[in-house]
Amino acid sequence: MTTARDLAIVALDVEPTLPVEQGDLSLALAGAEVLDLIEARALVVDGDRLLPSAQAPTTERLLDEAAAALRRQEPYESVEDWLWRRGRGLFSAYADDLERAGLTARPRGHLIPLRKGRAELVDSAARRRAEDRWAAGEPVLAALASAAGIGDEPAEDAQEPADDTVAAVLAAVGGAVQELRAVRQRRAIEDAAFDNVWRGY
Repeated sequence: MTTARDLAIVALDVEPTLPVEQGDLSLALAGAEVLDLIEARALVVDGDRLLPSAQAPTTERLLDEAAAALRRQEPYESVEDWLWRRGRGLFSAYADDLERAGLTARPRGHLIPLRKGRAELVDSAARRRAEDRWAAGEPVLAALASAAGIGDEPAEDAQEPADDTVAAVLAAVGGAVQELRAVRQRRAIEDAAFDNVWRGY
């Protein structure tokens, strides 16, 4: 199991105070993958650059995909660039992967399975592990979830990790999420102004 998968499970398991934006969650998942790849010794972070190491299978399909997607030529990719490139639509990929692995299921009708509606987590060892990490307030998982808007604790109040590399990755995730939120807010204002013009205001 990985932090990225645990984060995806927590996102489906925890009822947020406010709706969680998939873009925010996808950026947090991309950051979780960086931390998982560091732990798997598939990369090291040098300054703000991701330097890939010899790739070894991690037994997690999406994490192996992430390792294969690392840029392997200088100048290596920055953490921020990775978050934006890898994060595009990443939550959907994890949601599909959880369903494929039998960790989620969709509600079924009387006669035929319904493909609509949100997938729900089933009881599994993977879910219990993610729930245990979440209940224990594991700092990295808590910080990633908070950055994505999951949970009540603001990101700035989360416990600081002792490792400088981990802290730098988490800071990059927080910065990317804030940037995405600012873009969304700007677009909402522009859309509202455009609507007002059409209404004659």
